[in-house]
Amino acid sequence: MKYFVLGLMIATTIVAGCGKTSQTGCTPVTPATERDAMVAFCAANSISFTEHNSGILYQIIAPGTGGSPNLSSTVSVVYTGKLLNGTTFDAAANAVPLGLSSVIQGWQITLPMLKAGGRIKMVIPSSLAYSCVGSGTTIPANSPLYFDVTLVSFR
Repeated sequence: MKYFVLGLMIATTIVAGCGKTSQTGCTPVTPATERDAMVAFCAANSISFTEHNSGILYQIIAPGTGGSPNLSSTVSVVYTGKLLNGTTFDAAANAVPLGLSSVIQGWQITLPMLKAGGRIKMVIPSSLAYSCVGSGTTIPANSPLYFDVTLVSFR
C-alpha cells in the first residue's frame, strides 16, 4: 500500500509539473535582448556597473567584511526593488531573513559576492528574476529588475 501511495505522489508531482509548464505558454527573453534597457537604466541612475557573465549588471557599493554567504545560507537583507521605469514594487527597511536558495536566481548569483555589511546595486535580466511569467500584478512578464541590497548578516 505504501508503494502505491508513493507512486501516486510521484506521478501527481510529474503531471502537475508538466501542466505548469504548458499552462504558462511563454518563452523567456534572453539577457542580450534586455541589455540596452538595462545599460540605459544604469546610466540614468549613475550606476558604474560590471557585467556578470549571466547578464546581470552590478555595482558593489561596499564589499562588507568576513565571509560570504552560499546557497545554504539564510541571509538578512535590507533592500529596495524597482522596475526599470522607476516604480518600486517591494522594499524592506528592516532586515528580512531569507533562504538564499529560495530567492530569484539573480540574487543567488550576486549576494555571494558580498560579505556581511556589504551593499550592491544590481540590474537583473528577467530570465534570472520572474521571467516571462512575472509576479502578481506588480511585476510584468519579461521585466528586468533593479535592486539595491544591503547584506546585513547571514548564517
